[in-house]
Amino acid sequence: MKTNIYQRITDQIVSELEKGVRPWMKPWNAEHAAGRITRPLRGNGIPYHGINVLMLWSAAMEKGYAEPIWMTFKQARELKANVRKGEHGSLVVYADKIIRTKADTVTGEEAERAIPFMKGFTVFNVEQIDGLPEHYYAKPAPRVDTIERIDRAETFFAGTGAAIRHGGTMAFYNASQDFVQMPPFEAFRDAESFYSTLGHETVHWTRHKSRLDRDFGRKRFGDEGYAMEELVAELGSAFLSADLDLTPEVREDHGSYIESWIKVLKDHKRAIFSTASHAQRAADFLHGLQKSVSTQADAA
Repeated sequence: MKTNIYQRITDQIVSELEKGVRPWMKPWNAEHAAGRITRPLRGNGIPYHGINVLMLWSAAMEKGYAEPIWMTFKQARELKANVRKGEHGSLVVYADKIIRTKADTVTGEEAERAIPFMKGFTVFNVEQIDGLPEHYYAKPAPRVDTIERIDRAETFFAGTGAAIRHGGTMAFYNASQDFVQMPPFEAFRDAESFYSTLGHETVHWTRHKSRLDRDFGRKRFGDEGYAMEELVAELGSAFLSADLDLTPEVREDHGSYIESWIKVLKDHKRAIFSTASHAQRAADFLHGLQKSVSTQADAA
């Protein structure tokens, strides 16, 4: 069962990439949630994380759902609602571990051992369900685009404490000197393009040894380790954009990575799980820095 889930999800992501589509970007191109950018949500409003975000964004793209809320058949019934006949659900996964106690064959002493497992289950978008309370179908007000700086994004990236330099024509993270380089704000076509690019580079910033110490064994430009790190930054930026209610920028200079991502994902069926997990960890780490800054301010 576990192997089938890994393979099924990997095949779906690879299929989208082979069409030239990045599943973590497509929802924004399809007027997702009537202009409101969000992670997929459980019926109770709690957002999904990691690989499930990619899976449900991809499902929303494929089936044309605008609403971001998903629930199980049972959860719908508990709300006195019904999944429409003939509707097919979407896969999400749950990772956990069971504790087994085993006696040592020599000493007879018992020891506990954690055994990880992954379970797949089916959820339905609220657009597949009739009879839910009205607020599940409510459409958010359309966004009004602006070229002004966005306060919530400014506050968030300032709260990371990352050294961010501005100037030149390239965006990158300099690992040896530990700083993020960004072109001037005015060089971007709109504010959200600037912040989504900054999110990408700031996710790279989290890989430093003093932070998450993320290393995929990259030795040269374009190798497997390099492709893995770029995929983490792509996914992490998409997660942050959703959290900050931003529209992520599809960077054309990253289009060349698609072929290397396809190769990595085909060669390693768990690679998309690993990169999504690392991306989630990076996003969580950056959010955690906001709490640190708030705590220090309150203490002062």
